[in-house]
Amino acid sequence: MNRIDKKFQELNGEKALITFVTAGDPDLDTTKKLVLEMEKSGADLIEIGVPFSDPIAEGPTIQKASLRALKGGVTLVKIFDTVRELRQETDAPLLLMMYVNTIFRFGTERFFSLCKETGIDGVIVPDLPYEEKDELSDMALKYGVKQISLVAPTSHDRIAEIAGNAEGFLYCVSSTGVTGTRTEFKTNFDEFFGEIKKSVKIPYCVGFGISSPEQAKKMSEYCDGVIVGSGVVKIVEQYGKDSIGPVGEFVSALKKGMKA
Repeated sequence: MNRIDKKFQELNGEKALITFVTAGDPDLDTTKKLVLEMEKSGADLIEIGVPFSDPIAEGPTIQKASLRALKGGVTLVKIFDTVRELRQETDAPLLLMMYVNTIFRFGTERFFSLCKETGIDGVIVPDLPYEEKDELSDMALKYGVKQISLVAPTSHDRIAEIAGNAEGFLYCVSSTGVTGTRTEFKTNFDEFFGEIKKSVKIPYCVGFGISSPEQAKKMSEYCDGVIVGSGVVKIVEQYGKDSIGPVGEFVSALKKGMKA
């Protein structure tokens, strides 16, 4: 059984906390420590962002993190090496969040075979339209890697099809635009999640803009889990190699807030 499916089974209705960190910001050794600290502090699943020169779905926080990592010489091969090391210390579900061009340039089969070899459980590709997911799905299936689908309020008539055919968990985008912390959400969540519930057969989690325990608690009431990215990356930007403790405290606060 894939670790993602196993984790949601183990949670047995408890809301999942999914956190994100940009690989190689400030360096891959710190990334490894951050992943382990986030798991220890309550993260149930962890997304590792693969730096990209033009991350169109990302707000300024993660864009800057990507550029810092790329300047530091991070490559996909080095990220796989880090994941391989992580697998000696953790069995937590690990996912890569990345852009499709990186996979194509690397070689699709080579990419998914390394995902299996190193222990990556799922891949999130925000710039791959749902209608084109077949460009990756055969290899993802061959190597047992979950291809995570995204659904947004703007998906409208496509919500039912996307939700009904999702695997692992459905990534529900909280609002239009790019990633980043938000002070308020303008989406009608009752309507949005009402549509999703009609078709979804797996856990569904919401991300984009959640950056406080209060927001995490409120958003978790609509779905099976929350995804927090920019809130973590901002702390890493502020503290660099000394961010392990502050990130752990933040993740712990998010998890406690969701349980409150």
